[in-house]
Amino acid sequence: MTLYPSSASPTPAQVVDGQLRAYNAKDIDGFMAFWADDARLYQHPDTLLASGAAEIRARHVLRFQEPNLHGRLLHRVAVGATVVDHEVVTRTFPEGPGTVEVIGIYEVVAGRISRAWFTLGTPLLGGVAPLG
Repeated sequence: MTLYPSSASPTPAQVVDGQLRAYNAKDIDGFMAFWADDARLYQHPDTLLASGAAEIRARHVLRFQEPNLHGRLLHRVAVGATVVDHEVVTRTFPEGPGTVEVIGIYEVVAGRISRAWFTLGTPLLGGVAPLG
């Protein structure tokens, strides 16, 4: 899944948007195309959740099995190589379906996500998360 011509260098915001589109399509190969081989994924601020493309892929293969999975972008800010997304994500939690607010902070290097940090709100079961 690409958003830009192969001859053009993508902006960090385009890279993050591409991975969100692939996430929503549950396209694991398209999703991983936006991540660096040595990317790291954190729970903000510094709890390492996955190191390297193989671990990131494994986490998302499981996530993509959720029937109602969808990330809805509320707001995006991009400054230099850093992109911050505010989203409401619909998921199937162990307790049942619901939503959760998410802040994702992405560092994009050479057209790929090299590091990402996520902060999650409290899941809201059976409804829509409040909009901050």
